[in-house]
Amino acid sequence: MSGRCVIISGGEFCPIEGLLPDDFIIACDRGYTYARRCGIVPDLVVSDFDSYEGPIDPGVPVDRFRSEKDDTDTMIAIRHAVEAGYDEVLLYCALGGRLDHLLANLQSLVFAQNHGVRAGIVSPDTWICTLRDGTLRLPRREGWSLSLFAAQDHCEGVSITGAKYPLQDAVLTSGFPLGVSNEWADDAATVSVRSGILLIVLSKL
Repeated sequence: MSGRCVIISGGEFCPIEGLLPDDFIIACDRGYTYARRCGIVPDLVVSDFDSYEGPIDPGVPVDRFRSEKDDTDTMIAIRHAVEAGYDEVLLYCALGGRLDHLLANLQSLVFAQNHGVRAGIVSPDTWICTLRDGTLRLPRREGWSLSLFAAQDHCEGVSITGAKYPLQDAVLTSGFPLGVSNEWADDAATVSVRSGILLIVLSKL
């Protein structure tokens, strides 16, 4: 299967916009409340029902889990997307709230990328994606910063062109934030990494 899986997580609410007709939508626990707020009927709900206790539309399939489990609800949804063979996973309402769940959501992006699935998080003031052993062109965003982080121990061959602070064949490590808070210098910035997984974070200033 190809296509995109959209996951509505249970962090802070954000508008859920830009959905495509063929998106497969999974709501995670409190994320079902957010979906209903936006008038969205998900294709699947995954939940241990520790942050949502209301009814579920009888036409929506539910994967119900015990709260005593190794995976977060969002991680269960990402596993579903990976196993179903989607090309891309996009998370909404996955920022803010509890710091431990935020970190877990970032690690879930890395899990998806390690399994060959592009993964990202979208909110009105933050855009996060993964990049593994490749190149990504990022159109200029006025009033936004561009940051790179090593999602694993280290990333080799990291280069940035079209930015105020360029890099050429650098090594980024998970122990030092060398790539934080860059800016665009041209109409687009190009990020590449020869080996390793980068977290690319665009933040509205």
